[in-house]
Amino acid sequence: MRSRFAVALVFCILAALHGLIGWRILPALPVSALLQWLGAGWLLLSFLLIPAGLLAPTIKRQPLSDRLAWVGLLAMGMFSSLLLLTLLREIILVVAPWLGAPAAQVSSFTAAAVPLLAIATTLMGLFNARRLAQVVRVDVPISQLPAGLHGFTIAQISDIHVGPTIKRGYLDAIVKRVNGLGADVIAITGDLVDGSVKRLAPHTAPLADLHAHHGVYFVTGNHEYYSSADAWIVEVRRLGLTVLMNQHVILAHKGESLLLAGVTDFGAHHFDETHRSDPHLAIKGAASDVGVKLLLAHQPRSAVAAAEAGFDLQLSGHTHGGQFFPWNLFVPLQQPFTAGLNKLHNLWVYTSRGTGYWGPPKRIWAPSEITLLRLISVK
Repeated sequence: MRSRFAVALVFCILAALHGLIGWRILPALPVSALLQWLGAGWLLLSFLLIPAGLLAPTIKRQPLSDRLAWVGLLAMGMFSSLLLLTLLREIILVVAPWLGAPAAQVSSFTAAAVPLLAIATTLMGLFNARRLAQVVRVDVPISQLPAGLHGFTIAQISDIHVGPTIKRGYLDAIVKRVNGLGADVIAITGDLVDGSVKRLAPHTAPLADLHAHHGVYFVTGNHEYYSSADAWIVEVRRLGLTVLMNQHVILAHKGESLLLAGVTDFGAHHFDETHRSDPHLAIKGAASDVGVKLLLAHQPRSAVAAAEAGFDLQLSGHTHGGQFFPWNLFVPLQQPFTAGLNKLHNLWVYTSRGTGYWGPPKRIWAPSEITLLRLISVK
């Protein structure tokens, strides 16, 4: 009963927001009545396509499922821009009379600007999302880092979200670029997939081609748990990757040792209590003389426990850097860091903006990334 009420409430809110856009924009558009009616038709279609796109993965028939997802998620991205611009227009309409601007002209001009800018940002966001992620190089200063570990490199990819709109070709291009970096270690920090092993295994196959001197390591993200995490853990291991589940390995590098640990997703216990994320357990039993302690944790909010456990560096993702404005403004409500290199006590935390995207194929002011982190020594 509660779930039905929640679904009905979401539909009502979605309908109300589409209605708000139509009410405030369509009558003020300097176009013919026919074009206004076409605009109303688009808003109605958008209202129907958005939930259809979200539900598309439940459709077994292909390529219908993926095509419906593409259309629905593009509509969602367009709607997001329309809503934001409509609200911005309302502010302009309030301020304009105070600046002496003619109200009728401002109303007409801004009404026309809303759909035009929404189309432009949607297309720009689509281009940014679908292009191959650029390499971001980050130096991480580690106090008292042994000489043998100076220059040690980790290639991080995160939040690829192989699923309805991200397929094998997209992932294959990522794998080739990562391999070209020649990193000492490759780390995948969760949210690899959105869907079942049965449906997506052919598209995650390129992961088997990843190679680094000390291996390729994977930790689960929240989306693995939406897609049967146990099955994906088996599949990822089959592809030759090491899955770290509150565990660590010791890597010997140029006469020194590096501890590489990984934890399950911060909220994994909501799906399986035995998967409860635990940085302290991940480091348990480690020798005290390792040169540096590195943790892979999908969500940045694992950092509090990681700092307490004595890690030097945590690599995370999850936030997508907000993916597109204004959602980046809401990330701090849940996570301590949105993107980039930050510090919590003695712990460095690097939060990737993600190598793919989730939901609408759209990125604005939050470009995707493949990260190459290099450990450097400081006094």
